[in-house]
Amino acid sequence: MSEQQMNVESFNLDHTKVKAPYVRLAGVKVGDNGDQIHKYDMRICQPNQAHMEMPALHSLEHLLAELSRNHTDKVVDISPMGCQTGFYVALINHDDYDDVLELLRKTLEDILVAEEVPACNEMQCGWAASHSLEGAQQIAREFLAKRDEWRSVFA
Repeated sequence: MSEQQMNVESFNLDHTKVKAPYVRLAGVKVGDNGDQIHKYDMRICQPNQAHMEMPALHSLEHLLAELSRNHTDKVVDISPMGCQTGFYVALINHDDYDDVLELLRKTLEDILVAEEVPACNEMQCGWAASHSLEGAQQIAREFLAKRDEWRSVFA
């Protein structure tokens, strides 16, 4: 691993030392007016050992983005990682880690009973053919089953 400090926080994280699943605070950005964006690393799969398949990941992204907002108005964005191992969850002016975990729990439980993927059509989605509700629900089920591990980042 390079000793050079990178601009991107996750590039400075030793992915060989983490133990998924976990939820960790990856960074805080403070705006000119004092607003704070808290970015969380919601790691679902063990880096370089497993990944989410795109249709399931894509549906999980839609479901997380839509359903999380039923529980809080603090969500700025929920974005999938390009490596397909997790998501970044960005919240504004919200630094309560326990509440973040509760938000994720509630949202994932909502996903388990969802009957459709929101905005899963050509008008609202850029690749509407690539979705799997069942796959998203399986990922949510497995991540929830390991909820007691979410606080522990390193092996």
